Amino acid sequence: MVENKDIDKNDIDKADKKVIAKQVTGKAAEPEIGGWRKLVNENIRLVAIALIIAITVRLFIAEPRFIPSPSMVPTLAVGDRLLVEKVSYRFHEPHRGDIVVFEPPPQLQEYGYTASQAFIKRVVGLPGQTVEITQGRVYVDGQPLTEDYILEAPAYEMPAVEVPADSLFVMGDNRNDSNDSHVWGFLPMQNVIGRAALRFWPIDKLGTASLSKDSKLKDLAFKTRDSAAAQRPPSRLAAIDSVNRLDLRKVQLFDSERSPGPKMRRYQELLSALAQLPY
Repeated sequence: MVENKDIDKNDIDKADKKVIAKQVTGKAAEPEIGGWRKLVNENIRLVAIALIIAITVRLFIAEPRFIPSPSMVPTLAVGDRLLVEKVSYRFHEPHRGDIVVFEPPPQLQEYGYTASQAFIKRVVGLPGQTVEITQGRVYVDGQPLTEDYILEAPAYEMPAVEVPADSLFVMGDNRNDSNDSHVWGFLPMQNVIGRAALRFWPIDKLGTASLSKDSKLKDLAFKTRDSAAAQRPPSRLAAIDSVNRLDLRKVQLFDSERSPGPKMRRYQELLSALAQLPY
């Protein structure tokens, strides 16, 4: 062991002092106050840089999202995790077949939905195109779409409508259990958050979001639908009857995306009560 008398403290630097102190006392020398302050400042700087990078990526490049409803079955299941990229639509408009994540349009926000309650649907109609649903098929500009990704054919009719400029017509792959454009109308392009680019959870389904249908998911969806006897959402276009009187039995907005807000719940309770009255 080195003794104090053997050390010439005037001829060694600070680093040597720390080594000698440990040899003499068996303990490391306490760091200087200035050293601690420098270490703390460096850590704060690193955390701040990491936060700035994370916020920038989330706002402008990509963000994770999860699937809250079965409206995109059999392509996407409840609980799937997706990476939504926000870059490509800065250079071009959405394409037909893209799966997009978007904020609720104004007509849904009127009923209590907020911008934080994101929806996810597939683009069917682009600006200027005509969309029609008849005899279990979706027609765009008079041509039937080949849709091997849907759960089943739509069990409803919708007259031909033209998609306005800067808008989209979007639908869920689970056509008969989806709160989409055939219910509430067109989606403003400005409400689109981004494109579902990658499914990263569950791991065994890792891959692009525009995947082929899952047969197991399809069978499960049929069983769930049949056991619950789910009611199909009515078309918004059928809300006015032949004498221009609001048919309250038809206007029951169906929410398969999220739990309705307070305003929507009060509205649904009113509709339910009025539907019991004789006409």
